Amino acid sequence: MCLLFQATCCFAQSNFTSLPAWIKRPVPEKERDWLLNVPTSKAEVYRSVDNKDIILDNGLIKRSFRMQPNLACIDFTNQSTGEQLLRAITAEAKLTINGKNYKVGGLYGQSERAYLKSAWIDMLKADINEFLYKSYTVTPIKPYVNWKVTNRWALNKEQATGKMLTFVFECSQPLMKDIVVKVNYELYDGIPVVCKWLSVENHGDKKITVDKVINEVLAVVEEESSVVGSAAMMKKPHGLHVESNYAFNNASSAHLSDQSTHWKPDTSYTSQVNYSLHTPCLLEVYPPIGPGVELTRGEIYNSIRTNELLFDGYDRERNGLAQRVMYKTVTPWVTENPIFMHLISVNPDTVRNAIDQCSETGYEGVILSFGSGLDMENISDQNIAKIKGLVDYAHQKNILLGCYSLFSSRQINDVEDVIDPRTGLPNVHAMYGHAPCLASKWGLNYIEKLKYFLYRTQMDIFENDGPYAGDLCASTKHPGHKGVGDSQWAQMQLQKDLYHWCSANGIYVNAPDWYIYDGANKMPLGYRESNFSLSREQQVILNRQNIYDATWEKLPSMGWGFVPLTEYQGGGAAATIEPLSEHLQLYEQLMMQYYGSGIQACYRGPRLYDSKETKQKVIKVISWYKKYRTILNSPIIHLRRPDGRDWDGILHVNPNGKEKALVMLYNPLGEVMVRKVKLLLYYTGLDKKASIREKDNGFKTYKLDKDGNVNCEVTIPANGYTWLVVE
Repeated sequence: MCLLFQATCCFAQSNFTSLPAWIKRPVPEKERDWLLNVPTSKAEVYRSVDNKDIILDNGLIKRSFRMQPNLACIDFTNQSTGEQLLRAITAEAKLTINGKNYKVGGLYGQSERAYLKSAWIDMLKADINEFLYKSYTVTPIKPYVNWKVTNRWALNKEQATGKMLTFVFECSQPLMKDIVVKVNYELYDGIPVVCKWLSVENHGDKKITVDKVINEVLAVVEEESSVVGSAAMMKKPHGLHVESNYAFNNASSAHLSDQSTHWKPDTSYTSQVNYSLHTPCLLEVYPPIGPGVELTRGEIYNSIRTNELLFDGYDRERNGLAQRVMYKTVTPWVTENPIFMHLISVNPDTVRNAIDQCSETGYEGVILSFGSGLDMENISDQNIAKIKGLVDYAHQKNILLGCYSLFSSRQINDVEDVIDPRTGLPNVHAMYGHAPCLASKWGLNYIEKLKYFLYRTQMDIFENDGPYAGDLCASTKHPGHKGVGDSQWAQMQLQKDLYHWCSANGIYVNAPDWYIYDGANKMPLGYRESNFSLSREQQVILNRQNIYDATWEKLPSMGWGFVPLTEYQGGGAAATIEPLSEHLQLYEQLMMQYYGSGIQACYRGPRLYDSKETKQKVIKVISWYKKYRTILNSPIIHLRRPDGRDWDGILHVNPNGKEKALVMLYNPLGEVMVRKVKLLLYYTGLDKKASIREKDNGFKTYKLDKDGNVNCEVTIPANGYTWLVVE
C-alpha cells in the first residue's frame, strides 16, 4: 500500500509546476470594498512558491491545500480582513458506504488544535487506509441550473463565473478499490463565496449503498471563550456563513430553512476554554437523514452543494447585503421579477378580461391562483385545449399566464401518503397535516402530469404550493424510494428536478420554500395570512413591517407579498379593497408600498380596476415602477422600522446604476410631517457629494459626511408617502 501511495503522489504532481506561483497582491484602493466595486482579480488556481500547496484565490478568499502525503486544507483566509478561519486540519469529507465509515483526504497528528503552525504541517501523516489523493483538474465553473434566459425583466441575466478545482481520491481497501471520490471547489469571481460538493463514482461490479455523506468538515476558530455551557448555548462562529441546497420548512429565511449545517463540539481540541469541551467550533455539512442511495456500476452520486460566504464584520446591514449580492450572483434567476396579479377564476371570459386589464395597465402576468378552479392534474385533451387557448390569448397581448398546484396539505390514500416511521401508518402529523409521498406512484405521476400540462399549455409561470417539505416515508412499496432511509433524499431530488426542468424551459417558479439554489425564482416575503382579515388600515402598516423585516437578507425580487382585493380568510368589507374605486387612496398606498420596495404582491381578486379613475391610478403606479425598475429591484438599506408613531422608510442602493439610490418614506399619522432624515448613502458608491431630488422636483446637492451619510429635510403627507432619487 505504501508503494501505491507514493506512486499516487507522483502522479498528482505531473502538471502541478505549470500553475502560476502565488504571491500576495495588493488590492487597489478603489476595490477595497467588494460591495461597492467588483474586484478585477478573478478566481484562479495557483501553486505555492515551494511547490507544496495548491491554492484557490480570487482576491477575497484564499483557500490552500497541502498535497502530500495526502491532500488537506491548511488555510482558509478572509483576505478582506486577513482573518484565518482554520485552527486545525481535518478530513476533506467523510463517507459511510455499506455501513462502514471512511475519511476522504486529511492529515493527522496535530496535537495542539487551537492553532496551526506552518512548521507542523510537514510532520503530519496520512492514514493509508482512507481515501487518498490521486490527482486534480481545473475547469471553468459550469452553471448548475440550466436557466433559460427569457425576455422577462431581471436585474442580472448572467450566470456566475469562476474556477472549479476538483480533487480525485481513491482507496486501497479491497472493498473500496473501485470507488472514486471527487471533491469539488467552485470559487466565484468577484464575491467571497466558495461552493463545495463531492461525487461518489462506482467503477466496480458490486452494488454499494451510500449511507451518509459529510461534504464539508472544518475545524474553525471559535466565536467565544466560555468556561461552562453547552454547544447549543454558545455562539457559533460568525465570520463563515453557510448555505446548502438542502433547505425546507416554509420559513422564508435561509437559516431557518437550513437542514444541513451542523456546528459541533470538537473533543480533540483539548486546550479549549470550555471545561466540558462543548465549544461549537467544528463544522460538518450533511443532510440529517440519508441519502441511502444505491449505486451500481457506472452510477454517480452527487452531494448537496454548500456555499460558504465570508463576512468581514458584525454589521447586520452589511452582512445581509453580502448575502443578497451572493444570491444575485450565484442564483441570478431570483432577480427576475415579473409584475403579476392573482386571478381567482378560470372562467375564460374573466381570464381574458384580466389579461386585457393587465395589458392596458402595464402588468406583465396573470396567475390562475388557488381558488380559481384550475386543475393542472387534469391533462385531458379538453382541459389542455381550454387552457392553451387562454395562454395563446395572453401571449397575443404580451402577457404571461401562470398556474397553481397544491402538493401538501392533501390526502391521497393510505397507499400513496407518507407512512410514519414510528407507527407504520399514514402520517397525520406531517409538516402540513397530511401529505402524499412524492416518490410514490401517485407522486411520480403527479410530477409527470405537471410537466405535461406546462409543456402542452406553454404556461409561463408555475406556482407550486406546499413543495416537498422534508416528510419521511417508511413505505417499502413506493417505486421512487426503498424505505425511510432514502425517502427524504429521494423526494427532495424529485422536487429539485422539477424546478430544474422548469428553469431550463423558461418557466418562472413561485415556491413557498428555500429552493432558490435549484431554480425556484421567488418565495413568500413572510407574513401571517390571518392578518389579511384585519382592517385595511392595519394591513397598511403591517405590510410595511413585513417588507422591512424580510429584506435584510433577501433581494426585493425574492419575496412576494399579498393584497386581498376581495375577502380572504374573513374580515368582511373592512378588510378588502373592493370596490376598488371606493378605496383609491388606500389601493394606491398599498401598491406604492410594494412597488416602492421592488416587491411583487399577489393582488388577489377578479380585476385590477373597476373605473376609469382606478385604471389611471394603476397605470400611474406601474409606469412609475417601470421608470425606476432597476433601482427599485436593487438591495434595500433599512432606515427606520414602521411603528405607527413616526416616519418609517427604506433606501435602495445600486453603485453601478444611473440612480444610485431611491428612498421611500412613509407617514402613518393623520397630519403632515416635516422631518430631517439621515440617509445612509455609503453603499451608493458616492464619496463626496450627492444630488438628491424629491419626486420630480429639481436636484439639490448635499455634501456627504465621513461615513457617507447626508441629512435631508423632507415633508411627508398625512397617512401618505414621498420618495427621493439620489444621483
